[in-house]
This record gives sequence, structure tokens and C-alpha cells, in this order.
Amino acid sequence: MSQQDADPVLGPRRYRNAEAMLAAADPAWLAAEAHGLIGIKVDSQSNNRLTVRETGHEFANMVSCAYLGLNNHPSVAAGAVDALTESRSTWLVTSTTRIRHNLLVRLEEELGELFGSHILPGASCTSLTAGILPLIASGHLGGEGKPRVMVFDRFCHFCMAYVKPICADESLVLSCPHNDLNYLEDVCRKYPRVAYVADGAYSMGGAAALDGLLELQDRYGLFLYIDDSHSLSIMGERGEGFVRSRLRANPLTVVVASLGKGFGTGGGVAMLGDRAQFEFLHRHAGPVGWSQNMALPLVGASLASAAIHRSPELKDLQAKLNRNIELFDRLLPTAFAGNGLPVRRVDVGEAEAAVKLSAQLFERGFYSSAVFFPIVPKGEAGLRLMMRADMDESLITRFAAHVKELTAAL
Repeated sequence: MSQQDADPVLGPRRYRNAEAMLAAADPAWLAAEAHGLIGIKVDSQSNNRLTVRETGHEFANMVSCAYLGLNNHPSVAAGAVDALTESRSTWLVTSTTRIRHNLLVRLEEELGELFGSHILPGASCTSLTAGILPLIASGHLGGEGKPRVMVFDRFCHFCMAYVKPICADESLVLSCPHNDLNYLEDVCRKYPRVAYVADGAYSMGGAAALDGLLELQDRYGLFLYIDDSHSLSIMGERGEGFVRSRLRANPLTVVVASLGKGFGTGGGVAMLGDRAQFEFLHRHAGPVGWSQNMALPLVGASLASAAIHRSPELKDLQAKLNRNIELFDRLLPTAFAGNGLPVRRVDVGEAEAAVKLSAQLFERGFYSSAVFFPIVPKGEAGLRLMMRADMDESLITRFAAHVKELTAAL
């Protein structure tokens, strides 16, 4: 083959462009590195007290997604030890499509009862998404084998947007302006089968327009695939999350969630509408059935966390979190104040200002994430913060005072 006959090497770049992304983002990441804001190595005594061993610098973690503090709960840690003791193994290291440990089966059953769904576990929420979304696009999950148009919300999490090229090999893929129900309804009118891919509680703040989405599902049979990782455990009578506590499980909805945030352990789950979907995905959802599923210590920790979710302690922890969110909103109102979710952003505009503010706060004993493009749109850089149940009032009050003082001087 001559050079003239060779196929073009450069891809079509319809869904990603690493060259453009790196040119825009890497200077900000390098600035964060220069200010000592990434690659930090610590020892931990609690979520509120991390220590850099080399310098002795202590700081509070204001960006942990352990919203209820269950990652440090003694019962959850003991659950991991119990699972190791019972199984005498870290995991089976065998395709879970073929063989599953009874501890994992027990977790499926207990979470199914807790969240009112059929539960498919995975090594992570990302692996569940990578396995499930292409089967929704092809129409083999809830579509009788006829492809569905895949509409991704512009702000949906990176782990879902990452699967766009694979879905595009099966069906038409569109990107929807954030929470634009008019756009989505126009697509539903034009095509007979449509799926919408979005977050429930967004990782950068805010929530899905759920009431409108349910109306579109009733009217057009819209399939909903929603990642609700940032509200699992913190909302709902039994910690079902923002989405599952507001809709009934049904075959046209898949809710996925990480167990590594409010739930306090690790791995991910898909909440499914019926057992047939579980059996189908168990066979065909690619990485979900590979030999790396949830490790048994995480399964044991998750069983212990599930027990807490069935106890009055869950309500107490949710109430503490809500009080802390309300306190922060009173002290430092942001665009998402009053939405009841724990993620807040303090917008400062340009990436340089965000990095500078984060570095100043770190010097004063608080770690906050400087976020910039492509994490947030260009010109909307700022700090990303998370409230937790295990923060005390004085910590939040001191932090808000520092942010006010420093942002006034930017």
C-alpha cells in the first residue's frame, strides 16, 4: 500500500478532541500543580483532619463526597473485616456472569429490598455505564432490538459522555442543552424511540428537571438513564436518592449510583425495573460481568452500610447534613442555595483566580477544589465544595469567613 492509498490517520473527532482539550486545560492543571494543589500525599485522622507527613501541614477536607461520613463509620470498617474473615479471600477473580460469591448475592438482595429495585452491582458506576448505555442505544434493553436516539444532557457526567462514540456506532447521538425539556420533547416528537442520559444530582451542583422528564416518559415512552451518585443515601426514607425517591421503578428507567459517596463504601449499582433486565445485563453488559466486580471487603462494608440505612441512624445523619447545608447557604449564598443538595460552587470566573483562591485557602487549613474548563464551561471557573454530616458548625463558619475575605480581595 502506498502512502497515497493509506486511510486518514486523524479521527473524525465528532465526540472528543484531545488536542483542543489539552491546549485549553493543561495550563490550569500545571498552575494548580505549581501551587501544590494536586498530588497531595496525606495521612488521615478523619474527614476533617488530613496531614501532609513531610511538612506537618494539617487541613480540613472540604471536597470529600462522603456526605454522611460513613466512610469512617466503625460498623462499616468492621463489615469489611467480617467479610474477609468469612470468605478468607479478597474476591473470586472470576467472571461474575459465571460465578458470584454468596456475599455479593446477599448484597444484591439487601440493596434491592432497601431501594425497591432489582440491583445489578459493578466494580464502579463507570463500568456499569460503559456496559449498559450501548445496549440502550442498540435497543436491546427495553427497545425490542430497535435503536433509540441517544440524547445526552450537556452537563452529564464525563463517565457517560465518554461512551458517546460507542453509542454512536449503534444509533444517532445528540447533545442537549442542560435541562432543556423543549429540545428533548422536539426530539421525542421526531423519533419514535428516544433515551435521555443525565445526572440526577449533578456533580457540579444542581439537579435534573425530573418532573418534566417523567411527563415526557408518560407521553412519549422516553427511556431515562440517570446517574444519581451524588444523592444516594442523603435523600429518601431509606437513602434511595433524589431520583428513586420520586419515581417508581419501571422498565423504562435505569438509575445508576456509586456506593463510594454518601453510602460510604465503594463500587456501583444499577437500579433496574425488572428481573429480566438484570438477567439480560448480567449476560451482556460487558465490563459488568468481567472478573473485576466489587471486592469482598467492599461487599462486607456495603452490607454494614445497608444495615445503617435500615436504622434510625440514617435519618439522624441526613438531618445533620441538611443542617450543615442550610448553615452554609446562610453564611455564603451561591447559585444552588436552597436546593437541598450538598455540592456548592463559588464562581470566580477565570482559572487563574480559582487556583489562587484555592491555594490561599489551603494555606489557611482548608482544601477546596479549583475547577475550570473542561470540568466547568470556560469563564465559569471557581471552587467546588461539598457539605457533609460530620462537619461541625464552627468548621463551616470559619471556612465561609475565609472565603468571603479572600474573594473580596480577588
